[in-house]
Amino acid sequence: MPATIETQAHIEAGLRWLKERDPMLAKIAEAVDHVPLRRTDAGFESLVKIIVSQQVSVQSADAIWKRLTATIAPLDPENFIERGEPAWIEAGLSRPKQKALCALCDAIKEESLVLDGLGDMPAVEAIKHLTKVKGIGPWTAEVYLLFAVGHPDIFPAGDLALQNAARHAFNLAERPDEKQLRSMAESWAPWRGVSARLFWAYYAKIAQRNVAP
Repeated sequence: MPATIETQAHIEAGLRWLKERDPMLAKIAEAVDHVPLRRTDAGFESLVKIIVSQQVSVQSADAIWKRLTATIAPLDPENFIERGEPAWIEAGLSRPKQKALCALCDAIKEESLVLDGLGDMPAVEAIKHLTKVKGIGPWTAEVYLLFAVGHPDIFPAGDLALQNAARHAFNLAERPDEKQLRSMAESWAPWRGVSARLFWAYYAKIAQRNVAP
């Protein structure tokens, strides 16, 4: 398997493995038209976008992101701090997101957070490195590693869309919590990154809207 997921061919390879491994995932894949790659460039801007999307709808996150990138350009740690609170408020950033992004900028400036090389770390170590920054939790770290770094074996089990997708797919009485879903996903290693994309695509079809971060 690839060290990082870079192409749609990697997604297809992961899906073939998962369908052979788990008949239920084969049924889920049959119900999905397409499982997209959804890769972004690694770096500050991608991590900021994920922080912006924390605990808000996809539509709200998109609107805030458009205002933020229009207000602060280029979007880098120096410009973000220099523009200050008036620009953050204009973009629609909540107070907790302002604090998280300031902490991120400080960590990058002080080099206590180094984004380069995360792809060379084991997933657990990369998550620990990111979550040292106040305001970056496991979900944010996992989504960044999944989509910006391309880690093949990340499953953000705290994501509500993934939990709802699993409840529907496995006909569960209740939505599994993070611990339960993480346990369920263990059997999909080392392709948990593709299984997460599959579940997001599955739930998007059920909900008839974009649900992925």
